[in-house]
Amino acid sequence: MTKKIKENKTFSYINYSLIILFTLAIIIPLLNIVSSSFAGSKALAEENFIFFPSEWSLDNYRAVLNDTSMWSAFCVSVLKTVLGVITHVFFCSMVAYGLSKRYLLGRKVYTILGIITLFFSGGMIPTYLLMKDLHLLNNFWVYIIPQLFSYYDVIILMNFFRQLPDSLEEAAIIDGAGAWRILLTIIMPLSKPALATIALFNGVFQWNDFMTAKLYITTKRTLYPLQMKLYEIIVQQQAATMNNIGNFVVQTTSKGIQLATIVVTTVPILVIYPLLQKHFVSGMMLGSVKE
Repeated sequence: MTKKIKENKTFSYINYSLIILFTLAIIIPLLNIVSSSFAGSKALAEENFIFFPSEWSLDNYRAVLNDTSMWSAFCVSVLKTVLGVITHVFFCSMVAYGLSKRYLLGRKVYTILGIITLFFSGGMIPTYLLMKDLHLLNNFWVYIIPQLFSYYDVIILMNFFRQLPDSLEEAAIIDGAGAWRILLTIIMPLSKPALATIALFNGVFQWNDFMTAKLYITTKRTLYPLQMKLYEIIVQQQAATMNNIGNFVVQTTSKGIQLATIVVTTVPILVIYPLLQKHFVSGMMLGSVKE
């Protein structure tokens, strides 16, 4: 018994040590980015600090917040994230509700087709041609329509829906409720943990996505999201470095604006994630159980 207790303690010490190391590996670079975003151009040029720069300044954040294109990109990011999450959750819930019924005609075929999409895709060029034929190039809806469906999220919701008692639907049908009313007023309100899980998945993707804008938004810069603006800043800084520009002020200013933009783009996710974490964990656990 004593030997088993010692083994458990040893395992706990090793486990805690690894967790602390991984945590530090994440926190230290993050703190360095935050502190560097508040550093002046001279401190950034010297690069002799990790947490406490020799010169503190808000110039980087003033440059970001005074840029009207940044506010426009922020609005696009918020709009596409909110609208994308709402439509994605509703569409996946609708599909999952139908597939959760074993009596659905052709259910096995739909399931096989959905599983195929988890492993194979049409590729970048065919997808681009499809977006072109659908007239989604340089169109805000290119952020929304291609992201309506995810079979991975459908699996989570489908397994969650199966765990709800059939008596709830039977009672609603007796009262005269149809399929839409059952889904909207009974199934979805009882599935908040699972819905919060896929909302968080899709919300983080929508907020961080810049490849969609890079590929499909080529002429309307007003449709650029915040992440695309950050990408532009990084590219400009790399171009300045490759061209061997000797003006350190230009390079450090560009780097400072880049760091400030990273912080600004990360804060919304850091604020929202803790609010959904409880539902996220329970939704993943419940949605992973299969009858």
